[in-house]
Amino acid sequence: MVTADSKIGKGSGYRRWLFLLLFAAACHAQVCQSAADMNAAARNALESAAKRYFEMSARGDIAALKQNSIPGLASNFSAVEAAVQENQAAMAAPATVRPPFILTADGTESLARAEFLCGVFGKSGQTNDSAVFVINNLPPGIYGVTILDVSGAQAALTLTFILQQLGSDWRLAGFYASSSQAAGHDAAWYLQHARDFKAKSQPYNAWLYFREAIALSAPVDFMSTLQTDRLYDETHAAQPPDVPADGKPMDLTAAGKVYHLTEIFPQAVGRDFDVVVKYQAVDISNTARTFQENSAVIRALLAKLPELRAAFAGVVARAVDPAGHDYGTLLAMKDIK
Repeated sequence: MVTADSKIGKGSGYRRWLFLLLFAAACHAQVCQSAADMNAAARNALESAAKRYFEMSARGDIAALKQNSIPGLASNFSAVEAAVQENQAAMAAPATVRPPFILTADGTESLARAEFLCGVFGKSGQTNDSAVFVINNLPPGIYGVTILDVSGAQAALTLTFILQQLGSDWRLAGFYASSSQAAGHDAAWYLQHARDFKAKSQPYNAWLYFREAIALSAPVDFMSTLQTDRLYDETHAAQPPDVPADGKPMDLTAAGKVYHLTEIFPQAVGRDFDVVVKYQAVDISNTARTFQENSAVIRALLAKLPELRAAFAGVVARAVDPAGHDYGTLLAMKDIK
């Protein structure tokens, strides 16, 4: 079904206006049971399977995980292995299992876009007891979504195991590891600072911090809740009009040349919280020249948006050629004059 992901990021939200529009179509082929809808045996089976796969992951027992996976995942297991190895130290702490979901996809062919509405919805859409899952290219079957919170000295981690029911067994069908913190802070911290930046009339800092709050709030990018929907709405309302979005670049003049910025987003590396900007480049083969252009873009970005100095430890510029290859340069904020 799906493979491994070692964060995420960052997904698209599902607006409240979609729910009623999609409800009739979704109910015919896609059905969701939240934990409150399940009998005790079904819930216990899912939670027990999630705990078992967590214990295998914490031990680094790749062979056991692979043996207990669906054939499609077992045949291409390298991403899961890498994600387990990357996050094994963090999994030394105990895990708490959230209430699970069961997703049933009917039919005989894969669903190009399977949409599951889970729990209780109100007239305005999601409630505290609901969730929405949107999964592309989903084969027919019965799936369990189990989310575990791991919090220890090493790191705060959210693990999402997608399980598929084969006979009486729940087999591993997807493995997602997502940090619950960035640069030592959680979603609530970034949300509060985003609102503080907004109050200080620093819209770019606010928007970027809102985006980090969303990334830390969603275990996987194909799930939305009332909390994430509200965050998406608040983030969208705070988005400055000239940032690169929806395929529209942001033009930036540096050293007499116009650069087309295609993305700007936050990124945590260790204890540092940086801002990353990507731009279109014709050629990056001459790395010395690309380094100079990256540096020029960084300086021009801070000249245009000086507020970024107050919110980030550094700036990363990544030149991206037409083939999608990129070359990046990081400059610490204190070194950018």
